[in-house]
Parts: sequence; structure tokens; C-alpha cells
Amino acid sequence: MRNLFAFIYRFRAFLVFVLLEVLCVYLIVRYNTYQGAAFFNSANKYVGQVLEYQSGITDYFRLTSINNTLAHENAALRRELMQYRVQQESDTTAALDTTLYLASDTSHAAPYVLHAGRVINNSVRRMNNYLTLAIGTADGVKPGMGVISPDGVVGRVKTVSADYATVTSVLHSQMLVSAKIKKDNTFGTIKWTGGDYRTAMLDYIPLHVQPEKGDTVVTSGYNTVFPEGIMVGTITSVEKEQDKSFYTIKVRLAVDFAQLSYVYVVENTTMYEREDLEQQAGIVTDDQ
Repeated sequence: MRNLFAFIYRFRAFLVFVLLEVLCVYLIVRYNTYQGAAFFNSANKYVGQVLEYQSGITDYFRLTSINNTLAHENAALRRELMQYRVQQESDTTAALDTTLYLASDTSHAAPYVLHAGRVINNSVRRMNNYLTLAIGTADGVKPGMGVISPDGVVGRVKTVSADYATVTSVLHSQMLVSAKIKKDNTFGTIKWTGGDYRTAMLDYIPLHVQPEKGDTVVTSGYNTVFPEGIMVGTITSVEKEQDKSFYTIKVRLAVDFAQLSYVYVVENTTMYEREDLEQQAGIVTDDQ
């Protein structure tokens, strides 16, 4: 305290000068319209810049939380979109001749739930590639569930802990995806054979159909993992080889696996019931 008083006493003349200057500025701004307007306009400009800079710093450190919130909102919206598509299909079925189609058929009406998860580990250059997600059993994730991104099919959940899950990527030598050519519903199987992580093969397309470059390939909905109509990729080449019963078709995958950030784990609430029934009947499904 003594040092403070000594400092004030030593610089008393300067401090009185500053105090009087501040008082003069206040009186000029307070009682003169033009000077007051100029002062407040300038002050608002600089204060606004400071607040904007402060807001930018705060938002940067909140990006993870913001992204998580947006991912969960997108999951809810995508679920509503899927339900809308299912409803459209049901309405179309109901309008057809009931001697061929039953309006009460619920084969395509399985309810799906999407769980948003952040990708924390990923590989694209191995023969068998996996992802790790920051989402687990605490969030409702179980082994066997499908994984998609906003662009298309990603893979299938392999193992799960309370807070994490590993995913067998489409870029895996043992991963098969049941797919179809969208324009004519020709059923086939997507398989990655290594090399370019953006290119896979569409197998088992018979020679009597006419696939073309640029055709869209989507999930078939023939299994319990992925809903029908999820984007897989686009045909880039079609070859008809001798002594083969099927075309050799290359597909450019819709998902850029090197850029994955957030994905959605697809929960089919009727999956285990259907799989148990098919196992009891001795039905073996190769496609995932």
C-alpha cells in the first residue's frame, strides 16, 4: 500500500492531467451532437471487431460440440426421410392390384434408427481396412449394424465396447454389399478387390441386361443391414469377357473414405428377428 501511495505521489501531475483530459473528452462528447455521434460510431466499430474476434475464438473451441449436435440433428432428419420413402413405397403398393400385391405387406417397412458417430481412426491403403467410431453400446450400437455416411455405404459394425465401435469397411476383402442397378433393379454384389480405394467391382450382373457407364448403383434392401436405396456408387466401365456368364463392371464408390469425419450407424429394429428366422430355415446369406 505504501508503494502505491508513493507511485501516485510521484506521478501526481501526470495522473491529474490524464484525469482532466478524460473529463474534457466526456464533456465534449456528452454536450456536442456531432462529436458524440462520431465517438459512438467509432467505438461501436472497434468494440464490434473485438467481440467478433472473441466470438471466433470461442466458436473454434466449441467446434467439436457443434459438429456432434449437427450430426445428431442430421441423423434425425435422415431417419424421417427414410420413413417418408417407406411410406411412399407402401402407398404405391396399396394402389396396385391386390391379387398381385398385398397392401398390408410390411417387408419394406422395417423401422430404422440412425446413431451419429465420429470417426476417430480409419485406413484405406490396406487389403483389409477398418474404422473406429467414438460411439458404442451406451449409444445403442451393436455388432452387425450397417454404417453409412451422407454420401453412401461405409461398412458394417464388427466389435463394440461401451464407448467405441470398430467397423469393417467396404474396403475389406471379405466385405460384400448386396446392391442393384437403380434403373432396372438388377441385383448384384459389390466387392472391393484392392488397389484404388475409390473403385470396387459389381459382380453377378447377367449378360441379358444392359448396364451402362454412368448408371447408379444402390443397396438392394435384400438384407437386414442396409435400407434399400442407399447410394453405393456409379458404374465407370462395363466389359463383356469371353467364357464368362456375367459382366465385369467397375464402380466408382460414392464415399471418399479418406475424408470420412462423421457417419451414421443404422439400427434395424427387426434385424435379429429376421436373421434368427432365416437361420432356423437354413437360409445362408453371403451378402452383407
